[in-house]
Amino acid sequence: MASSTNERRAFAHKINRTVAAEVRKQVSREYGSPQLSKKRGAHQPVPLTEVVEPVDYEEYVSSHAPGAEPCPLRQLMEFPPDDLELLLQDRECTTLEPPLPEEDTFDPRVRDALGVYTDDWLIIQRKYQRYSTTHTPHNSERQRERQRGLVKQTFELDEAAATDRQDDQDDAKRRSVSLDDTPRGSWASSIFDLKNSSPDALLPSVLERTAAEDMDRRNAEARLQGRHSDLLGLFPAPDEDEAVERCSVPEVPKEHCGQRIMVKCLSLKFEIEIEPIFGTLALYDVKEKKKISEDFHFDLNSDQMKGLLRLHTPHTAISTLARSAIFSITYPSADIFLVIKLEKVLQQGDIGESCEPYMVMKESDSSKVTHKEKLEKLRLQAETSCSRLGRYRMPFAWTAIHLVNIVSSVGGLERSDPDSDSERKGHGTWNERKKKGFERMSVGEDMCNFATFRPATLTVTNFFKQEGDRLSDEDLYKFLADMRRPSSVLRRLRPVTAQLKIDISPAPDSPHYCLSPELLHVKPYPDPRVRPTKEVLEFPARYVYTPHTTYRNLLYIYPQSLNFSSRQGSVRNIAVKVQFMAGEDPSLAMPVIFGKSSCAEFFTEAYSPVIYHDKSPEFYEEVKMKIPANLTDNHHLLFTFYHISCQPKQNTPLETPVGYTWIPLMQHGRLRTGSFSLPVSVEKPPPSYSVLTPDVQLPGMKWVDNHKQVFNVEVTAASSVHTQDPHLDKFFTLCYVLEEYSFPFRLKDCIISEANVEGELKASMTGLRGALLDTCVRFLHQLLSKLILLIVHPPVIAGQIVNLGRAAFEAMSLLVNQIHKNLEGNQDQHGRNNLLASYIHYCFHLPTAEPAMPPAGGATPAYELPIQYATLSRATARPSTLHLARSKSISNSNPDLASTPTSPDEEVQRIIGSKGIDRSHSWVNSAYAPGGSRAVLRRNPNFTCELKQASDRGCNRMSAFVDSATFCSAPTRQIAKKLLHEELALQWVVSTSTVREAALQQAWFFFQLMTKSMSHHLFLSARIDLPRRQRFPDRFVDDIAALVGAISADVAGRYHKDVELVERLNSSLAFFLNDLLSLMDRGFVFNLIRSYYKQIANKFHTAQNPISLTALRMDFTRIVCSHEHYVTLNLPCSTLSPPASPSPSTSSTTSQGSAFSSMHQDQGVASMFELSVPFRQQHFLSGLLLTELSLILEPDAEGVFFLHKKAISAVHSLMCSHDADPRYTDPQVRTHIAQLYLPLIPIVMDTLPQLHDFTDTSPARGRHAPAMQDDGDPDNGTISQSVAMAIAGSPLPHAKAPNFTMPTVAGRQCSSLSAECSRTLLVSFLWVLKNADAALLESWVSDLSVLQINRLLDLLHLSVSCFEYKGKKALERINSLTFKKSQDMKARLEEAILGTIGARQEMVRRCRERSPYGNENVRWRKNVTHWRQNTDRVDKTKAETEQESVVDGNLATEASLVVLDTLEIIVKTVLASELKESVLGGVLRVLLHSMAGSQSALFLQHCFTTQRGLVFKFPEMLFEEDTELCADLCLRLLRHCSSSVGSVRSQASASLYLLMRQNFEIGNNFARVKMQVTMSLSSLVGTSQNFNEEHLRRSLKTILTYAEEDLELRDSPFPEQVQDLVFNLHMILTDTVKMKEHQQDPEMLIDLMYRIAKGYQNSPDLRLTWLQNMAGKHSERGNHAEAAHCLVHSAALVAEYLNMLEDCRYLPIGCVTFQHISSNVLEESAVSDDILSPEEEGICAGKYFSELGLVGLLEQAATSFHMASMYEAINEVL
Repeated sequence: MASSTNERRAFAHKINRTVAAEVRKQVSREYGSPQLSKKRGAHQPVPLTEVVEPVDYEEYVSSHAPGAEPCPLRQLMEFPPDDLELLLQDRECTTLEPPLPEEDTFDPRVRDALGVYTDDWLIIQRKYQRYSTTHTPHNSERQRERQRGLVKQTFELDEAAATDRQDDQDDAKRRSVSLDDTPRGSWASSIFDLKNSSPDALLPSVLERTAAEDMDRRNAEARLQGRHSDLLGLFPAPDEDEAVERCSVPEVPKEHCGQRIMVKCLSLKFEIEIEPIFGTLALYDVKEKKKISEDFHFDLNSDQMKGLLRLHTPHTAISTLARSAIFSITYPSADIFLVIKLEKVLQQGDIGESCEPYMVMKESDSSKVTHKEKLEKLRLQAETSCSRLGRYRMPFAWTAIHLVNIVSSVGGLERSDPDSDSERKGHGTWNERKKKGFERMSVGEDMCNFATFRPATLTVTNFFKQEGDRLSDEDLYKFLADMRRPSSVLRRLRPVTAQLKIDISPAPDSPHYCLSPELLHVKPYPDPRVRPTKEVLEFPARYVYTPHTTYRNLLYIYPQSLNFSSRQGSVRNIAVKVQFMAGEDPSLAMPVIFGKSSCAEFFTEAYSPVIYHDKSPEFYEEVKMKIPANLTDNHHLLFTFYHISCQPKQNTPLETPVGYTWIPLMQHGRLRTGSFSLPVSVEKPPPSYSVLTPDVQLPGMKWVDNHKQVFNVEVTAASSVHTQDPHLDKFFTLCYVLEEYSFPFRLKDCIISEANVEGELKASMTGLRGALLDTCVRFLHQLLSKLILLIVHPPVIAGQIVNLGRAAFEAMSLLVNQIHKNLEGNQDQHGRNNLLASYIHYCFHLPTAEPAMPPAGGATPAYELPIQYATLSRATARPSTLHLARSKSISNSNPDLASTPTSPDEEVQRIIGSKGIDRSHSWVNSAYAPGGSRAVLRRNPNFTCELKQASDRGCNRMSAFVDSATFCSAPTRQIAKKLLHEELALQWVVSTSTVREAALQQAWFFFQLMTKSMSHHLFLSARIDLPRRQRFPDRFVDDIAALVGAISADVAGRYHKDVELVERLNSSLAFFLNDLLSLMDRGFVFNLIRSYYKQIANKFHTAQNPISLTALRMDFTRIVCSHEHYVTLNLPCSTLSPPASPSPSTSSTTSQGSAFSSMHQDQGVASMFELSVPFRQQHFLSGLLLTELSLILEPDAEGVFFLHKKAISAVHSLMCSHDADPRYTDPQVRTHIAQLYLPLIPIVMDTLPQLHDFTDTSPARGRHAPAMQDDGDPDNGTISQSVAMAIAGSPLPHAKAPNFTMPTVAGRQCSSLSAECSRTLLVSFLWVLKNADAALLESWVSDLSVLQINRLLDLLHLSVSCFEYKGKKALERINSLTFKKSQDMKARLEEAILGTIGARQEMVRRCRERSPYGNENVRWRKNVTHWRQNTDRVDKTKAETEQESVVDGNLATEASLVVLDTLEIIVKTVLASELKESVLGGVLRVLLHSMAGSQSALFLQHCFTTQRGLVFKFPEMLFEEDTELCADLCLRLLRHCSSSVGSVRSQASASLYLLMRQNFEIGNNFARVKMQVTMSLSSLVGTSQNFNEEHLRRSLKTILTYAEEDLELRDSPFPEQVQDLVFNLHMILTDTVKMKEHQQDPEMLIDLMYRIAKGYQNSPDLRLTWLQNMAGKHSERGNHAEAAHCLVHSAALVAEYLNMLEDCRYLPIGCVTFQHISSNVLEESAVSDDILSPEEEGICAGKYFSELGLVGLLEQAATSFHMASMYEAINEVL
């Protein structure tokens, strides 16, 4: 293990260039990071793979009252007192008048229904849950909201880009010096230029002498100014794919509404106007052969025509004047027709005769005399008919509009269609239709989007004459199917010519002046006098699975056919009168029949249209009724058949009754609906006929056709009171019988009595599974409420309690499971059905009203009194002699209790095997018993007062099974009360086989039901204010523990068989425990979590696929940790002292004592930064989360990509929620929160070798880091130029050198974390550093070894690179989303290639990422499939890109400032302990690395102050040791001296001046700095593309100004030396100008560089620099021979220097050795003793002036000769 660790950490050694001696010295010390890992497991009593025993939370909180704490921290100590709140939310009523029945008293059925439909929503919510990630996602939109108002940071990168074009224009205007024959310009002119330039602003405190402590304090205060408190608000939002804890609040239950279209009837005109015509609209689905809406009646007649009927309609209600209707269509299809039927007043003659005038007479003939006469005659006939027969109608004509032609994208109806033409209006859009999750539609129906289409105004010109023998719906469907064919039979018929103008458009969301189907005013309804629009009730083509939420009680009667062919007498013009009768007296006809058009609102009777001279008519009439709420056996429908005399005859009445029949509406408590074939009586029915059906042949009655069934009628109900399902009706009826205690009761052929009611009720519960699912869903709220009531208030029969808990639980389980299975599309990502979730959230509440008492019943105690628990028979501590059969309960629903297990293992197996539970030995004696070594909670023996009576009656804890003989004499009735959550928990634990499986399938439902029941109970019983341990009885707590244990075992045992079930079960359990943390003893819940972990751990080693188990556990942990009081639950204010053991177990206490006995003084701080036992106990949830992260990130762990992402995302998401949480804005609070994540720092330090390498290798950067995999091409063995230069000993990566083949350097292993994961992990690491207490960090760092500090520095180095600002241009080029996804795919591909993930695991992973639509096949759901094209972020607007660059700039600045803060902390520890001085080089390297990148002016300001402080405190680091750091620092400072940002130049100039002064004060000159600055400038101007000499000239002037104003050193030679240096630098600048002028002329540029290098003949360092610059330029152009000669000259120069130092035989004898390659090499012999002394300070100080440097130059030269194919020269070199 140690060897592999050393290999992994090679990268860290290399970055910091730790010398071998130091490595050897450190290895002898304790090695490794403080992170607890397997290699250090020997020191820890509990390894990471096991969960520690949590602290006793309630005990701790009660003993650490928050009173003494300062104000901001008080909220971290305990949950707020108003954490849970109970809200009564008014139901939103869509109408102005509540939809309620008109009666005052109701029967139980209606009372229950009204209770369900009118009760306010009862919502129990956690008030602060909005701060958790459960309901408030950290998505991009929210992130953008938080990022508003950011200050834009100034970056030179952006400034330079903005001034590029300006520079191009100003090039010609720049001051320049003409090219002389000599390479050097005039000193005089140079000085003149410099002295005339103006300096930047001087920093006021630079020349002051300040103590190091004051300087640090001032710098620290300055760094805190204007900081962004929300680091993660600047980082991209967490990936929503990983947010397993996300669950939205269910939708409020509301009535179903499909896609809505509005139809406006504008006008109806015929060729002739002689009589009123009435219209009806309705929708029909041809494919389903179903009428899918009720009728809408409209009247477009002129006032003159309406006047003809004034006798019959004296009063007209405004509701009947509607001309526009809103239709709802749930299942749009291409088979829907809008059918328009026209009727007219009955007149003599058949339909054909009536239609003839309309077909023959034309308006164009109006000038003819005969035409006028005919018209007048027809009008006279019509007037006569209207006055006499005005109440009767006859069929006239019809037509249909194919709706798909209106809404399809093809356009309107085709002009070739002779039935209609259309004119389009409006400019609507053709959007995709909104598809509900559970609407199954074929692909071909996509075009039928009735929600959004262009409005159309249609003019329908052709109507078809109605045919008396083809009026039925069946005939209509044939006609409609025929209309779709090109050669329609209908088209060949002669049409009735008319012009009907109608407007069809999508209905507005909130139309004004709208009436509901019950004629209630729909909001908004500003003015009741305006002509209304009617909502037309839909009859959906297929089932609609939506529960009723409002009262509706409508009845529709459809007379279909009548056969009076054998009826004697004059029976031809037959009208059917329909009445709703409350009794048999004619006066009891109720005014409940809706009026049609231009008439009264309600009638007591309705007539069907009359077919002239037809004894066997067919009907298409629809009679709509609003039936009363309370229906009795006397309510019935009465049908009276009349012969209508069309011709006025003497002594002949207008209507003659010719038959009667009826339908009793209520039978055995059920509303009778459906199709009826009825016999018709010739005479009036006898008294008391209404309680019988016409099928009963009453004596003495005459029947038509010998009592045959001659009349067919269909009755349907749209009712939210009557279920119309026999199974549901039977169940509800039996419940009401029990509630009313109305024995005996006749139910069909069975008499219900006290003796058999229990069996019948249980049978009816079992029979519920046979009910239609559609009906079950429609009455879901009533059904569930009734089942819950049976559990909570078990009925008492004959003084004995009937225990229906088990039967009700079974029925509920199977019902819920059936709904889930059949409505998969209506589920969220956790498989929770929205209908059920909304029921629990809004509707469910514990019944607080008592069931009605029987007449002789006793008094019922109020709810507030101590509750008498009537839980299912419990056998806890039951004597073996006591048998259940002896119980006085007549219930046989008690489950068989299993035999006593002999061990805890057997007990767990018993629970898993669903054999029931006997508590006599299980929870009392096992290790989990209260007081045991693994106690789940401490019992409170006093919390059983309410059970005293029950326990006094016997040992068997038959809690409230009331013994009637003891307590009361019959018929006194006891009311038993149970608590739903207790009963559910017990029933679940003891359930078996199919019931248990059904409950497991939908565990979330029962968990949520229990949670709300517990919460409601706490409010109702005022226990919400009690200490948590006293809220719930021990037996319930035991049941919860057993339940969680059993379900945890299911998760662990079935994960590979039932993947989807286990995922749902896992998340459901996690959400349940999350909820329990707000309700129960939190220490107990922690132990439940621990027991879950143990169950998973037991299976882990034998698991076929442990990765899946890890993923499940990770999801579980993330959900539990998403609690809004996560911080408080982790006891952030606790100190990590060994806590008292939460149980009195001797072994536990002893082991803890031994674990802490050997700890030294500083162990407290150390244990805060590692996953120690104290940390994991005190910060339990945080410990779990970080432990998961640590184990998944272990290099040898099977942590595949998606696990890495899961673990890192969980931590990141939590930190985001802390940052966004307004409760935690106080810095002191943030410090305590950060303590929960301190071990993350060492975890990330350990992970360093696996992190993605963000370090840029561009030449301008100079990163002091070893070879990374990304630096070169791993396939061909070449390494990058930066690495080659490092090997050659170069202090800086100079101009790009050609690649050459070398053995690969041992570097850091291939990163195993993707760029995205690494970036997220690093930002989390920085978040901890930013928010943690600085003193704590300092204390921790002081205990680290040098190697550990170096590793921390490596991490900071990587962080700077990771968050470096890329610039606006880069942001415009890169699509961040695509980049992220490609990185993920790359990582997955690597996993596949490296074999770390197999095909099976990949398949499992894909299963985990399944569609939110559940199991539904997503093949056609292109909007949810993974492979859809990414259209989310295609082209960003300029403003978005600008904002993105602002955010990116702020993130880069804040990340770098956090790094800077941490560097300051490390420096402080070095000051305190001189043993760590070897890390200072690493600190400066990180500092220099941050300077090298693209940084904001704000950061650079603080960076330079830190750098100045570091040089001030440790000057020997730069001036007495290796020159590499000094050279690097000089280059960085000079680069920033040429910045285009003035403030940056000011800071850099000050730093450079102080560097010179510091160097001078040490040795009375600053030769080293002078030489390094000169070399750096030469290197900078030779390689930098965007170098600006004007800016540098200003900086040089600033340095000169500092020297002139420095009073302390005015009399020393220092100012003169500074002036000489500045002038020399200025000369280099002048040369640069010349080079820039010839930038586009390579030959001239090289020539100029040669002359500049020649000018530095007396300065070997600078000459070497320029020779290398030349070599680089040649290489860029592919002139490899020339580049090689430059390198040979460089090598010769170095050889001359080495030869002067010492005479080594193996070294070349100066430049003479190289003359065989080129005679020009002898030029380098100018370096001789008479020109310079090699011992002089600062001369030849570069890395190249060494044996290693010489070898590196020669190798580079050889490579260049090789590339130039000059192989002979290679021999000379080698």
